[in-house]
This record gives sequence, C-alpha cells and structure tokens, in this order.
Amino acid sequence: MSLQVFYASVSGNVMVKKNQERIFSVLDSKSIEYEKVDITQGSDAKDLMRKKAGDPTALAPQICNGDNYCGDIDAFENAIENEQLEEFLKL
Repeated sequence: MSLQVFYASVSGNVMVKKNQERIFSVLDSKSIEYEKVDITQGSDAKDLMRKKAGDPTALAPQICNGDNYCGDIDAFENAIENEQLEEFLKL
C-alpha cells in the first residue's frame, strides 16, 4: 500500500494551502514516502478522495494509506501532538 495525500494545486483558500504544505513538510522531514493526488485535475480524483473519506463534502487535504482512510489535517495534527504519526498513517 502507498500513502496518498489528496490535495488541491489550485485553491483560493489560504488555509487549505497552508494545511497542505504542513502535511508535505512533515512527511518530507521524516522521509515518509507518499504520492500527491491533485483533485483539481479531474473529478475522478476528488470523487475517490470523498469516497475514501466517507464524506461527500470532504475538502483537501485528506490522507489515505491504500484503501484505508487516515484522516484530515485536524487528525494529522492530533497524531503529531500525541506522537502517534506512524499509527495514524497506518505505517
């Protein structure tokens, strides 16, 4: 399984951009391999993200490991705070 970060390369929302960069920065700093999936390049990726998240209105960024949904930015930050990032990412 591979870690996927669903993100929006085009967004007018500054918080979305900051949240995405936060996730990328943490994963890169810990040398955790992941695939970026851009939901703005077609509805298929956005639909897949929302299906995995189990939320028809989910917004980027969302994190999945294969078919297992990990969570959003809030869950990601909580995992870091509680020193449970690897468990959160299902690594």
